[in-house]
Amino acid sequence: MREAWQHFYGTAFWQRRRKLQLHMHPLCRFCAEGGVVTRATHADHVEPHKGDWNLFCLGELQSLCASCHSSRKQLIEARGHDIMVDDDGWPTDPNHPANRRR
Repeated sequence: MREAWQHFYGTAFWQRRRKLQLHMHPLCRFCAEGGVVTRATHADHVEPHKGDWNLFCLGELQSLCASCHSSRKQLIEARGHDIMVDDDGWPTDPNHPANRRR
């Protein structure tokens, strides 16, 4: 089912904003965190806008490759936290259940 706000992505405003994001930050943020250099193809909203026009226009963006955008980012949104771990095997996301205070 197509969301009512999907047309936001067809606007000239979004096309300019996306182009600027990828120009200023051409590498995938997630890949770079892992030491891998990958060209970004998606300008992704760090916080999902869920149809909020102001958040769509003004929200923070990050550059991601297609693979990270369609896998890791989707998992983060579905779970509410990232599953990446540090060298000791401990989750790096402060929102991960293992990092929450009891």
